[in-house]
Amino acid sequence: MRTIKYHHEPVWINSMDKDVMFTATSMPDKDWWSVLWPDPATVLRLIGIEKDMDVVDLCCGDGYFTKPICELVYPGKTWALDLDFSLLREAEKHCECYSNFYPILGDARELSKQIGEPVDCVFMANTFHGIPDKIKFSQSVNCSLKYGGLFVVINWHYRDREKTTVLNQPRGPDTELRLQPEEVSAVVEPGGFILDKVIDVGPYHYAAIFIKNAK
Repeated sequence: MRTIKYHHEPVWINSMDKDVMFTATSMPDKDWWSVLWPDPATVLRLIGIEKDMDVVDLCCGDGYFTKPICELVYPGKTWALDLDFSLLREAEKHCECYSNFYPILGDARELSKQIGEPVDCVFMANTFHGIPDKIKFSQSVNCSLKYGGLFVVINWHYRDREKTTVLNQPRGPDTELRLQPEEVSAVVEPGGFILDKVIDVGPYHYAAIFIKNAK
């Protein structure tokens, strides 16, 4: 075990091997990412994130969505988890003025071990496609949520990569890695969820919103 001393409280984590990073989930260049997502706060409102919620930004990267989550949910807590130390430090810099921000360096597949209390929402953008065992992963997310809590998965639409262009270049994961909403449901619902709805959240993305099944 080791501790990363952030500006809030120390967060104890297991040592992680960089080799377990998910397929095709590296953080994109900031220039086109901000063009693709010019207003992340609006996206977050659309999927149901609001004041007083406790939210995990899972595989948070450099905190592009984490900062508006902190703003929207305050005084609710925002947990930001990522396996990449340098990216998590970037997220910390973006969110350093928010007292409700809690960074965790760790493996997303061990989420239920990383936070000490159930949350209202687990938010995951653009990385679900790279998870090797999606049903097991969904079960771990389920254990981290309150009953009735939300698991929100934002994915690229299943389109040819050559047709998803930003700043005149193809962007996003390879075509064969992209998932249809029904494919996401097939591996999330067995983890203890029911699909609430699927909505478009940009020119190339959809959000699949799942609710933790209380049964």
